Amino acid sequence: MKSKIKPVEKIRIFSLGGVGEIGKNMYVIELDEDIFVIDAGVMFPEDEMLGIDKVIPDITYLIERQHRIQAIFLTHGHEEHMGAIAYVLKQLPVPVYGTKLTLGLAEALLKEQGVSGAKLNEVHPDAELVFDKAKVTFFRTIHSIPDSVGISLHTSQGAIVYTSDFKFDQTPYGNNRTDLGKMAQIGEEGVLCLLSDSTNAERPGYSGSDTVVAYEIADVIGHAKGRVFVACYASNITRIQQVLYAAHQSGRKVAVIGKTLHKVMDIAVRLGYLHVPDKVTISAHDIDRYGDRELVILTTGGHGEPMSALWRMARQANKQVNIKEGDTVIVAASVMPGYELGFAKTIDALYRAGANVIYRDRQVHVSGHGCQEELKLMLNLMKPKYFIPVHGEYRMQKAHARLAKAVGISEERTFLIDKGEVIEFRGGAARSGGKVPYGNILIDGLGIGDVGNIVLRDRRLLSQDGILIAVVTLNKETKTIAAGPEIISRGFVYMRESETLLEEAEKMVAAIIERCLESYMLEWSSLKANIREALSQFLFEKTKRRPMILPIIMEV
Repeated sequence: MKSKIKPVEKIRIFSLGGVGEIGKNMYVIELDEDIFVIDAGVMFPEDEMLGIDKVIPDITYLIERQHRIQAIFLTHGHEEHMGAIAYVLKQLPVPVYGTKLTLGLAEALLKEQGVSGAKLNEVHPDAELVFDKAKVTFFRTIHSIPDSVGISLHTSQGAIVYTSDFKFDQTPYGNNRTDLGKMAQIGEEGVLCLLSDSTNAERPGYSGSDTVVAYEIADVIGHAKGRVFVACYASNITRIQQVLYAAHQSGRKVAVIGKTLHKVMDIAVRLGYLHVPDKVTISAHDIDRYGDRELVILTTGGHGEPMSALWRMARQANKQVNIKEGDTVIVAASVMPGYELGFAKTIDALYRAGANVIYRDRQVHVSGHGCQEELKLMLNLMKPKYFIPVHGEYRMQKAHARLAKAVGISEERTFLIDKGEVIEFRGGAARSGGKVPYGNILIDGLGIGDVGNIVLRDRRLLSQDGILIAVVTLNKETKTIAAGPEIISRGFVYMRESETLLEEAEKMVAAIIERCLESYMLEWSSLKANIREALSQFLFEKTKRRPMILPIIMEV
């Protein structure tokens, strides 16, 4: 192997996303001048990111060095690992490598975003790709979506291994298999650095088997007396397959609700990763033609997450079907970190609607991420010289570091990195290598990166105390007030019940303008600043609130 690739003097490893957070995975490996990028994921917005749809990594560092990029590797088809690929390829026309299903889902994203001419290269898990400074191999992993792989970059200093998302299931469902032998072989040949999934590093034991879940789902569907709703992630093809088979065995029809779910299922069926039993699916428009005991409704949310559609159904706000007394709801998903409150409110709303909710009392879902014993097994198989816990919030990375210490990897050889922080290797020895630029690009509708910190600050201010608009028209010849001032309140006070307050504010604005006109202060920026400052102080004294104040001055 080493005879086919050139020696590497310096290796640099860093993250542009995926550490200190859930999602937005993007890891960069530099072998001297050659750059390899692994994954290009999105993150769903945090609570304070008002109105934002998605968050992607800032790839300015890569754009400035795009001539050095050899390839982008996608490990599997989840959005937090490949959802940003269309945005990335718009700016980086470089080759992309991934397995069959992963590229099928990536193609759909590229089509949605109008990206054409992408260099997509399908790889089999047994494939070997030889580059100038590295040989790249893959190994199968079990996750909640088929065709998931880990990646090894074999260099003259040793292998750099990225596990991506994985679990070890001794009784896997369907044709999913883990390349245990290949993992052990990579470990025997020598792993310089391991980057491993930290999502469940705080959870003891094992993640559980999908075969058990298949039995539980079939049992619930088979014994339910009314309609059965199943909520899952759109990309969890294993769970979708289990629901389809369970419905078929119990003589029920499956209505699929959700555009993302339809899209993923169509791709998975076309590529041979999902089998739909004959005549088991029906259109959502035909639900009323069947009895309650004949129906399973499979649903997911707008971004492919499970709970938003259920929330609307529980509140009787869905256009196609809603929850009623006697329905059974299977929540075949775990709550994402940061979304616990919304999850709890949805479960409460389902109970209020009269549903029998199955989500904790039976094992209708298991995580696709390995727990502590599985993470330790990966560490023991790979036997890395150095270890970087990735994909998780900091506390998860910290818990993973403790597991590494328990299996014999010293703290000095474990690096808890933040985004942009570089670990550099020379002669097989690691040290800190400084930092590279990183950040978030916010996507709001069709806008990419046009919403920044200032816009988010304004949105937060508007959400807290609302806005107050002061409109006044000036006669530019006579230098007098021609109309107004008029005060308009939105989200600050109810205008009909605060007439006295707003009248006082109008008189204050008029007095300020007249004083400015008398002293020949006619610069609009100064006029607006005086209005804004006086109104802010006045309104805070009267209400203890600080609305956004927007003076509008017109001339006639």
